[in-house]
Amino acid sequence: MATLNSTQPQVQPQSLHVQAQDSRFTNTATATGQAVKWFFQILFYMQLLLISALVIFITRYAHNLNSSSHHFHPEKWYPPLLASTLSAGILGFTWQCIIACYPRKSLIAAFWLSPLLTLAMGILFMLIGSAWSWIPGLVSLLSAAIQSMYGLWVNNNNRFKYATEMFQDSISYPPAKTKCLTFLSIIVATLYCCFLVYGIGGARAIENKTKLTNISILVIVLSLIWTMQVMKNAMQVTVSRVKYIFFTDHRDMKIGNAFCDTIKHLIGSVSLGSILVPVIVFFRGFARSQHLLGGKDGDCMFSCDSCAMGLTALLVSCANRWGFVHVGVYNKAFVQASSDTWEMFMKVGLQELIDLDLTGAFCFLSGVAIGAICCLVSGIWSLIVYKDYAMELSIYAFIIGYFICRLAIAWPQASVSAYYVAYAQNPQDMQFEQTIKLRLEQLRVSHLQSPITAESEEIRRAYLQSP
Repeated sequence: MATLNSTQPQVQPQSLHVQAQDSRFTNTATATGQAVKWFFQILFYMQLLLISALVIFITRYAHNLNSSSHHFHPEKWYPPLLASTLSAGILGFTWQCIIACYPRKSLIAAFWLSPLLTLAMGILFMLIGSAWSWIPGLVSLLSAAIQSMYGLWVNNNNRFKYATEMFQDSISYPPAKTKCLTFLSIIVATLYCCFLVYGIGGARAIENKTKLTNISILVIVLSLIWTMQVMKNAMQVTVSRVKYIFFTDHRDMKIGNAFCDTIKHLIGSVSLGSILVPVIVFFRGFARSQHLLGGKDGDCMFSCDSCAMGLTALLVSCANRWGFVHVGVYNKAFVQASSDTWEMFMKVGLQELIDLDLTGAFCFLSGVAIGAICCLVSGIWSLIVYKDYAMELSIYAFIIGYFICRLAIAWPQASVSAYYVAYAQNPQDMQFEQTIKLRLEQLRVSHLQSPITAESEEIRRAYLQSP
C-alpha cells in the first residue's frame, strides 16, 4: 500500500506541533477507479454550472414578469427563508464550538433536544392546518417518538459512557485552523443556499407561465442536497487525513494543504461517496428495522431478513463513511478505499464496535435539531405574515438547516473516523490509550454471559461479515 511522501523524519509522540509533511501523495487508485473519479468530478462541476445557469435564468425571467404577476409575493416569501438560512449558519458554527468545548455534554444533549424540537416542528405543521401540512406533521411526530425511544434504549444499554469517552478521545487536539476552515465553509454554504433560495422563489413566481415549475424546484433541491453532501464529505476527507497522520505518525499536517489536495484531486471520489453512503445508510436502516420488527415471526420472514442483512453487509463493505479516511490519505477511489478499510476492521474485530458507535446518530440528531429550529423560525414567521407559504418555506428551511449543521460538525465525525481507522492499522499503539480495547473486552464478556439463539447468531454473523 502506498503511503504519503514525507520530507521529514518521524518525531516522538510528545512533540505535537511540528512542521507539516509534504502534501503530495502517490495515486493508488486502479485504472477503473481513476476513470470513475474523473467522471464524477466532471459530473459534479457540470451540475454546479448548469444549476447556476438555471437559477440565473429563472431569477431574471421572474424579475421581468414581476410587474405583471400578482399571485407571488416576494416580500413575504424571501425574508422568512433567508432569515432561517442565516440562522442555520450561526447555529451550526455555534454548535460545533460547543462540541469542541463540551464534547460529553453536547453528545448527550443532542439525544434529548432533537426529539423535543422535532415534536415542536410537528406541532407547527399541524397548526398550519392545510391538508398537505398534515403529512410532514405526522412524520415529524412519529420521528420525535422514535428518537425518544432510541435515546431511552441507548441510555438503558449504557452506551453513552463509551460513546462519550470515545468522542472525547477522538476530537482532542483538533487540527490548527479547523474553526477557521469550518467558518469559511459555513459562509460559502450559506451564500450558496441563499443563491438557490432565489432560484426556488423565481420558479415559484413564474408557475403560471410554465408547467415545469415543480420539476425545476425539485432539480434545484436535489442539487442543493448533493452539493451540501459533497461539501460536508470534503471537509471530512480533509480533517480525517490530518487526524490520521497525527494518530499514526504523531506529526501535524497543515489543514490548508490537505484541503487544497482534496479540492484538486479527490472531489470525484467524494462526489461518488456522497451519493452511495446516504443510499446505503437508508437501506441499512430499513433492513435493521425489518429485523427488529419481524425477524422472528416465521421462516419466510426470517429468510428475507437474513437476505436483507447479508446484502446490507455486502453494500456496507463496498461503500461506507470510513472509506473517506483512505480517500484522503492514499488518494484511493471511494469503493476501493471503503473495501480496504472494512477489511482492516474485519481483521481486528472492530465491526460490532463500530456498529455500536453513536457518532453517526449524534451528527444526524444534531442536524435534525438545527433543521427543526430553522423550520420553526421560517414557519412561525410565515404564519404571522402569510400563511399560504408556511408549509413550503418550513420544509425548505429544515433541509437547509440540516445540511449546514452537518457541514459544521463534519470535523468531529472525521476525527472519530480517523481514530478508528488508525487503531485498526496499529492496535498496539499507545496513542489510543485503552478506550477501544476495554470496550472490546466488555463486548466479549457480554456475549459469553448472554445466551444467543441459533437464529440470532446467524443474523448477527450475516450482518457483521461480508462475503
